[in-house]
Amino acid sequence: MKILLAVDGSAYTKKMLAYLTTNLDMFSGEHEFTVLTVQGVLPPRARAAVGKEVVDAYYAEEGAKVLDPVIKYLSRHNLKVKSQAKVGNAGEVIAKTADSGKFDMVVMGSRGHGALGSLVMGSVATKVLANCDVPVLLVR
Repeated sequence: MKILLAVDGSAYTKKMLAYLTTNLDMFSGEHEFTVLTVQGVLPPRARAAVGKEVVDAYYAEEGAKVLDPVIKYLSRHNLKVKSQAKVGNAGEVIAKTADSGKFDMVVMGSRGHGALGSLVMGSVATKVLANCDVPVLLVR
């Protein structure tokens, strides 16, 4: 099974990873994991003021801050993973990556806001569910 793990470094990501590593037996067969983090786009004026090299370095550094501990945690559980750091709207990027990468499932943490909270504030999980053609497992 090809599984995309959407991570942001939050407590919800930690809960999702703990759930995943203790419940791997619920997935049948061999697993191929890809860990994905998505950084929000910096405002155009900020990008123009500091230049492309600084912006690229910032995105790389922020991505590594999220990915490195996750990869370390999963490797301690004997899971080999690939990793990706992308820039854009998190919900849209996660859904597009899942579809274009031909993943079998997306696994991500969720804050668990009610329907009204999601309606008012918007939610990465809601956007992924709305835009993704593969199954999504939300861990709360």
